[in-house]
Amino acid sequence: MALNANDRSIAGFTMAGHALVHWFETSIPILLVVWLAEFDVSLLVLGLVLAPSYGLFGFGALPAGVLVDRFGAKRLVLLCLAGMSGAFLLIAGAGYLDSIYAIAVGLLLWGLAASVYHPAGLALISTGVEERGTVFAWHGMAGNAGIALGPFAAATLLIVLEWQHVAAILAAPGALAVLYGLSADFEATAAVEDDADAGPDEALSLPELVANTKVLFASTFALVFAIVTFEGLYYRGMLTYLPEILHGLPATDALALSEGLRGIEPADYIYVGLLVVGMAGQYVGGKLTDRFSPARGMAAIFAVLAVLAVAFVPVTGMGLAAIVALCGVFGFFLFAIQPFYQNAVAVYTPADTRGLSYGYTYFGEFGLGAASIALGGFVLDVSLGWFFVMIAAFALGGLALSTALVAGLDRFADSEPTPSATDD
Repeated sequence: MALNANDRSIAGFTMAGHALVHWFETSIPILLVVWLAEFDVSLLVLGLVLAPSYGLFGFGALPAGVLVDRFGAKRLVLLCLAGMSGAFLLIAGAGYLDSIYAIAVGLLLWGLAASVYHPAGLALISTGVEERGTVFAWHGMAGNAGIALGPFAAATLLIVLEWQHVAAILAAPGALAVLYGLSADFEATAAVEDDADAGPDEALSLPELVANTKVLFASTFALVFAIVTFEGLYYRGMLTYLPEILHGLPATDALALSEGLRGIEPADYIYVGLLVVGMAGQYVGGKLTDRFSPARGMAAIFAVLAVLAVAFVPVTGMGLAAIVALCGVFGFFLFAIQPFYQNAVAVYTPADTRGLSYGYTYFGEFGLGAASIALGGFVLDVSLGWFFVMIAAFALGGLALSTALVAGLDRFADSEPTPSATDD
């Protein structure tokens, strides 16, 4: 079915936002390499500069979700885009101040602004879009495009420009997206029942916030939140350490490139290729949410992800073709699961707390999920094989909880009926 005008407008607006969040996110590590030499500081110091910004990206999603329900999703997405662009302009200016502390402030501003996007963008899709599965698919593909293009744009520009100029140029698409968003016209609550209060509301008092949280976690959402946290542990652990793992494999180290490509690592191309294949996974997963319940889709994909994690143990010792093939399949399924859990939140939560619901969702995904970075570093010091076993265990945890959701689907749905729980 073709998207109606309102769905198309929301899709374009949220796709731009999703792509740019990850465009900025993945360009920062490229700049980090330059800062390491520019300011003559240790990796530990730069890590301490960067860590709080990524922490805000995850943990800031919860208060951002509260603000979405208070002020409306469109306004928050526009503030997110303006804030991220402003942060990169501040980072560019820090180069002229020759101050790593000014860069730290810019990164903190970026993390704070970026934390707003996922609760706002996904709440907007869940309440405003009729063909939700299709838009989730395109929205996810746009995010993957940003993930892949951000580091490539930064690295390419750094060949010919100073990093300060690169940071300023990277801010430009965000400013253009703000202008586009200001002109975007859509109805943000077109997909909810007429009697559902899904628009901006009065500010929540602390007792009301606690009460709404209790209602959410007394419902099926508690199970969905736990499932998303296991997915976040799997996602963050794999995407954080897989590039380094690929760099150290005999098959990739033995691949010789021509003299003109010196400095480009074959493992980097494999990793970016994985992210590009993930665009197909996002699309297929989003389309399948219209055919399968979220619980069944998540259970099936978690089972595949567990097998793929274990498969890395023997495949890393094989040839380049086997590694590339496994990474391609892995990239497809890693991102195919995301539309299912995004849709699960829309199915199992009331429309008037959708911002808060997605705030908790990405608190689990990016905040609690980041624990696998620390765990992964510790386990990798012990054994590469045990690292992949740990990652597989996260997938098995998600599989067990998704299976429980499948087993009790009718009972859970009947216990907390909402207008949005039956619109699929």
